[in-house]
Amino acid sequence: MDSVYSINIERAVLSSILFNPEEIEEILAILKPKDFYLPAHQKIFEVMIKLYRDDMPIDEEFIRKRVSAKDVDDSILIEILSANPITNTLAYVKEIKDASVKRELASLATTIKKVSIEDDVSANDALDTIQGELYKISTDSATSELKDMQLITGDTLAYIKKMKELGNHHLIGETTGFFDLDKRTTGFNEGDLVIIAARPAMGKTALVLNMALANVEANKGVIFFSLEMPAEQLMLRMLAAKTSIPLQNLRKGDLDDQQWSNLSGAFEDLNQKKLFVDDGGSVNINQLRARVRKLAQNEDNNISLVIIDYLQLMQGTGNKDRHQEVSDISRGLKMLAREMKIPIIALSQLNRGLENRPDKRPMLSDLRESGAIEQDADIIMFVYRDDVYKERDEARKEKEAKDKGEEYKSTFVNKPVEEAEIIIGKQRNGPIGTVKLDFQKQYTRFVNKENKADAPIEVIFESVADTNKETNIDVPQIL
Repeated sequence: MDSVYSINIERAVLSSILFNPEEIEEILAILKPKDFYLPAHQKIFEVMIKLYRDDMPIDEEFIRKRVSAKDVDDSILIEILSANPITNTLAYVKEIKDASVKRELASLATTIKKVSIEDDVSANDALDTIQGELYKISTDSATSELKDMQLITGDTLAYIKKMKELGNHHLIGETTGFFDLDKRTTGFNEGDLVIIAARPAMGKTALVLNMALANVEANKGVIFFSLEMPAEQLMLRMLAAKTSIPLQNLRKGDLDDQQWSNLSGAFEDLNQKKLFVDDGGSVNINQLRARVRKLAQNEDNNISLVIIDYLQLMQGTGNKDRHQEVSDISRGLKMLAREMKIPIIALSQLNRGLENRPDKRPMLSDLRESGAIEQDADIIMFVYRDDVYKERDEARKEKEAKDKGEEYKSTFVNKPVEEAEIIIGKQRNGPIGTVKLDFQKQYTRFVNKENKADAPIEVIFESVADTNKETNIDVPQIL
């Protein structure tokens, strides 16, 4: 067991912090209290962290005030104070981290034996448990320790101070790509499960493609699970939105010289971006989770957003009724968002019953298999375009008149740009309401209303996860 811990190295690092307190910030980027093997060393490091966050001196006097004799024997503290200063502290820190990971891997071996042999669970569930534990170890994201009130209030205060320093900007998460929607939601924040729902032909796939494009152009990594449409069709839509070349022209290859030039530039730009598409058409929650974890492990991918088009096409993992399967999928997506500390957007179908209402604007009860989805989601948005129903209604009236041998002159005008409503039906940490956008049909593109078309989107963080690197809390949308 000696190979998985070294008391002398742990003592040397704690001593180094006492001699050079400014080193703790760099050490905190690598170590957590649980990485120390000796419980007394864990407690001393916890106290050092609290002193650092409270802007207090990290010295013998303040440490003694905050540790009890039952937690830390005085002889251990004396040994730390008496240790010789070291020069290459980070080398020692990495040794502690390496030993900590090895201990966790040894513990995982016990977990593997338990779930694969002793527990009565399916192979898929066992594999998912093991993958989850291994991912936590590899990303050092295990947070099983209980937090006391002092730690929680300290973290919360640090978050509020950081927000104040940013000058009350409205965007603290990943951009939606739209000024008013960012202002209403503060962007999509880490751990959010966002449901975007609509009836067919309303443009929900186009909307999330616009959101994906806005994020990849901000050099974020986006994973798009397309369960209905092949990747090439998605790319055609994205290119239409990016280049302002009509989608039908792209499909036919009917482009003039200028459009070819624009298209070439768009390809050159997108080739440098991080967009990953899974268009296999069939995926369950365990497979989706494994693929997201794999891509997210590579920091160069900068995975900041996951999109699923659409939730009801995901497969279940057992012989359960569909409502229970959807409930498991919805809960699985929410837990994955929290684990990865990124927002996940899932598209959803709506029940066709709303077609029978005079006002066909969707509401929460229209969500198909709505119970679990409504409960798990942090934000639920509906896409509604009134002109879609007006056009259908006029076509029906025209047909009915023709069947009766009568003439009917439709007053409906098929406009190239239609008004769209993004109805926020639920927002766990913010207001509900409606944001209006314009939908440019030939480009399958949603844009800000004309008076805000050129309004800048102020991206404050590379991702909301960056906000929490120091505060280590789930960010509330309080601004």
